[in-house]
Amino acid sequence: MYKKEIKIILNLFIIILFANISFLSASCDLDATMINQDPYPAVPGDYVRLIFQVTGVENPDCGYVSFELLPEYPISFDPNTSSKVVVESGTFVKNYTSSLIVPYKVRVDTDALDGDNPLTVKFSSGIIEADFFKLKQFNLYAEDVKADFEIHIKDYDATTNIIIFEILNIGSSDIEALTVEIPKQENLIAKVSNRNIVGGLDSNDFTTAEFEAIPKKGDINLILHYTDIINERRITNETVSFDPTFFEERKNDKDDKSTLTYVIIFLVVVFIIYLIYKLFKKKKRRF
Repeated sequence: MYKKEIKIILNLFIIILFANISFLSASCDLDATMINQDPYPAVPGDYVRLIFQVTGVENPDCGYVSFELLPEYPISFDPNTSSKVVVESGTFVKNYTSSLIVPYKVRVDTDALDGDNPLTVKFSSGIIEADFFKLKQFNLYAEDVKADFEIHIKDYDATTNIIIFEILNIGSSDIEALTVEIPKQENLIAKVSNRNIVGGLDSNDFTTAEFEAIPKKGDINLILHYTDIINERRITNETVSFDPTFFEERKNDKDDKSTLTYVIIFLVVVFIIYLIYKLFKKKKRRF
């Protein structure tokens, strides 16, 4: 007999619970919007800050309101970081506001495509958490604004210790305020200044940076500083190989040309002296 009464009570409880849930579902009208993305565009491999706004939480009939940004490609959360926020609805949610503001800091996948990448949020309301939920999709705009470089040694003059680096921007974005720095190292010792401010460099374009330095055979390390299109200052380390044999022939050519020049000058001077001597000798015979 008791079993029958308990069963009736449980059935009544379930009926009342679902009736209340249905009432909440009908009277609670939640919606979500993404109100900010910083930086814009997001950069693959970097962090991005996203801010969402949930409206309708001022209605106490919503019960518990849950909001979650799903950790799916192209974003991920740092370890021990929760993607879910749960609040109790009411007239004022927090700081006397009638909407829920949810900020996130997430990392963008290194393989995120340029352009719009879908994000999914999940939000719900109910007497208990997540009785009902909705899914809504937003777009994260990403673009690879980082520059990539190809570096060569264009020229080296051993007589003046002038070395010229040729720098090609093989990235897809233009950059500004490019500065080339020679860090301390054994294979290249800068004699005057170890920094050269180059300026702007468009995508698929090249420029040169000249230094007075003494290089040795082997790898030369360079540090490149630049500002990308979202005004972020970035640093990248580059390596270029130096082989002095490529420039020795040019040095020998210069030495040969210098020797030939001196010989020609000497012969011209000797010839002029000879002419003056002949002219002076003729004048002396006349007298």
